[in-house]
Amino acid sequence: MTSTAPSTRSEPIVAGIVTALVGFTSSFVVVIAGLRAVGATPVQAASGLLALTVTFGIGMIALSMRTRRPITLAWSTPGAALLASMANSYEGSWSAAVGAFLVVGLLIVATGLVPALGELIGRIPTPIAQAMLAGVLLTLCLAPMTSLAAQPFSTVPILVVWVIAMRWNARWALPSALVTAFVVIGVNVVLDGGAGWAEQAWWPEPAWTTPTVDAAAIVGIAIPLYVVTMASQNVPGVAVLRSFGYETPWRPAMFVTGVGTVVGAPFGGHVINLAALSAALAAGPEAGADTSRRWIAGVSAGVTYLVLAALSGVLVAVASIAPDGLLEAVAGLALLATFVSAVLGAFEQEGFRIPAGLTFVTAAAGVTFAGIGGAFWALVVGLLAFGVLRKR
Repeated sequence: MTSTAPSTRSEPIVAGIVTALVGFTSSFVVVIAGLRAVGATPVQAASGLLALTVTFGIGMIALSMRTRRPITLAWSTPGAALLASMANSYEGSWSAAVGAFLVVGLLIVATGLVPALGELIGRIPTPIAQAMLAGVLLTLCLAPMTSLAAQPFSTVPILVVWVIAMRWNARWALPSALVTAFVVIGVNVVLDGGAGWAEQAWWPEPAWTTPTVDAAAIVGIAIPLYVVTMASQNVPGVAVLRSFGYETPWRPAMFVTGVGTVVGAPFGGHVINLAALSAALAAGPEAGADTSRRWIAGVSAGVTYLVLAALSGVLVAVASIAPDGLLEAVAGLALLATFVSAVLGAFEQEGFRIPAGLTFVTAAAGVTFAGIGGAFWALVVGLLAFGVLRKR
């Protein structure tokens, strides 16, 4: 009679904890920046971070236990980056943005129920979708250098730690850079005599916002947010799981993430989805040699996320007292790999290069027309250019 060794039993649990820690610390600054860009106050941003973490934490526990597969969920980091790119162009209200988040959740539910909707998204050429994402990310990925020019003494330690960690253990590069940023912020607070420290709300509280229906927000936020989440998160998430021998339960996953987005939207959450990059940590060899037990990593990650949800108020408070642009620099580092991947995907195929180029520059320019942001117009321009040039 054989028994499973203690170290083997603990491997999926540890892998789940690592998945949650890496996923949370590597991108929460992008989420905060995105929510603030479309009108959230610090309290509302903390509520949004709380809502996102709780909904997808519960969702991944339910899906992993139900399917016995390591199904991991996450907030849409590319979607948050899309919102952050609207910082200087969004003219609507926070309630209108919340209404757009709600629409995205309904669209995700519909994607699981109506196969034709998923097929329609699949018909958007990948280079066009990737070019839109790359254009949205460009400004954010410039933040580390912008911050370096504006405040070199605060930014240099972050960049140095990030480069060193990338050399020796890339998985922990962003968490290490984030810890360094917190140290720098603490030093600045001490040097300023604690200015702004006592005024912050450190404990997260759900903040309800009644959604409002705004056509410009639906077209300018909901549609691009839905497209970028499907193309950059859900579809790759399915591919990652398949690479490790697991088929994604598509309809249940879309139902859970869509309903979770609908529930979290009035509390400030933008959208939740299948995890892509972090999914490999829970579904891969790090979760143990026994593939039938890796679902435990999904449960472990979900539980860890629920614990981390309690930190949302602290993290938003720290972001509020940070020097301007410092945490945006960390966000830029977090998005750099995604930006490079999007650029490669956009321009790899010769026949798509001009349409993808037009899509990229339109999104990067952040043009706003009729109250609708550049991400939507980038898709329109790219698809029109592709249609015309393909006929020629």
